[in-house]
Amino acid sequence: MSIKINKLFFALIFSIIANLFTNVAAHAQSSDLNIAGVISVNVNMARVLRINAPAATVIIGNPGIADVTIQDSQTLILTGKSYGQTNLIVLDSAGNPIADTLIEVIQTSGDVVTVYMGLARITLACEPVCQPTATLGDDIEFTSQAISSSTLIEDAAQ
Repeated sequence: MSIKINKLFFALIFSIIANLFTNVAAHAQSSDLNIAGVISVNVNMARVLRINAPAATVIIGNPGIADVTIQDSQTLILTGKSYGQTNLIVLDSAGNPIADTLIEVIQTSGDVVTVYMGLARITLACEPVCQPTATLGDDIEFTSQAISSSTLIEDAAQ
């Protein structure tokens, strides 16, 4: 009987120690971003990123591709500006890195049509009917007309 009690006692101690190490490892990982791998965001769209540790500084490798702002110490707002990849670095108040991850800015799927007319490019949002949209890199005249048209409609609605 004492052998069974000893085995049970050692099994209980082993379980407690294993659980302790698991909790320490999980705590160490929880200080990083809640995001693993590549973070994707659509062009002209924003995405909310929540982090476990308070951020003091955020750095985008190429601000022409994406922008990030600190909403509060644990909430970042990522905005896709142009197609491509860059990186995001998050630092705490002591300057220690919290995260360094890859950002991928992608085109929204299926509902966008891009039309090339020589060197000029225009983009239309086509769900369910094609409408002009202002997209980075489009023909300046086309984009100006699209913005003017939407401004007129917005003003008329007020």
